[in-house]
Amino acid sequence: MAKITVGILYDFDKTLCTTDMQNYQFMTDLGMSAESFWKLCEANTKKNSMDKILSYMQMMILEARKSGHPLTKEYLNSLGQSMQYYRGVTTWFERINAYAESLNVNVEHYVISSGVQEMIEGSSIAKYFKKIYGCRFIYDPQTKEAIWPAMAINYTQKTQFIFRISKGTLDVTDEERLNMETPDDSRAIQYRHMIYIGDGLTDIPCMQLLKDKGGKSIALYQAKNKDKTLPLVEDGRINYVCLADYSVNSNLEKIVKLMIENMALLETLKTKEEKQLQTFLKENN
Repeated sequence: MAKITVGILYDFDKTLCTTDMQNYQFMTDLGMSAESFWKLCEANTKKNSMDKILSYMQMMILEARKSGHPLTKEYLNSLGQSMQYYRGVTTWFERINAYAESLNVNVEHYVISSGVQEMIEGSSIAKYFKKIYGCRFIYDPQTKEAIWPAMAINYTQKTQFIFRISKGTLDVTDEERLNMETPDDSRAIQYRHMIYIGDGLTDIPCMQLLKDKGGKSIALYQAKNKDKTLPLVEDGRINYVCLADYSVNSNLEKIVKLMIENMALLETLKTKEEKQLQTFLKENN
């Protein structure tokens, strides 16, 4: 079969880890509950008519400073070690890569998250991603403390990274190449060779975009809140819905493997069709 590259794009919070990444060690260090912290963020958002992502980033800076745990890059990296994952996540990437390789397919994994990039980069699974896109901070050169957002990714802004990944324009400062017209056969990864995995409503723009462009979208749910995915199914926004379980022989693993196999077979068929037509034209001209 013709060698193709399949891109698997993941949200992070409640898609790979079991809750919002701030809800692990960071809440313990703040000495407050997750519920209290997110209520503060919500109040800050309403009071200042703020973007929700910018609001939580500001509250992380302010509350961490109050608690005596200022947000340095090193501290945020260390928080990544406290995150807990769904079943099978830690072995998922090597299993999927090995399966794809058996089909002569290359797989690249990416994160597109509204969570904190520095925390994801400090996680045990960071090494498996070709690129991690998340919210980042700027740091004071003297104190090393976070002082301002360098990147804030809300739900609709996530879609730009699908375009970047498809074009192979991974540098977020490269806007010129991002906006250039790029023929399908010149793209690093075809849209039809992309799979987006997210946990629900916040991922709708990415799921819809990829589904419309011939890629695949999978919504994950936890057993306790299965109803969250019902609107996605009813509105035709996704291709599949699965329990958040990455373990061996899980429904998610079976579906992703079938997607990869199907993408490889369709590409082989496309190549054979083109060659057959070219041969026919040569023989009859």
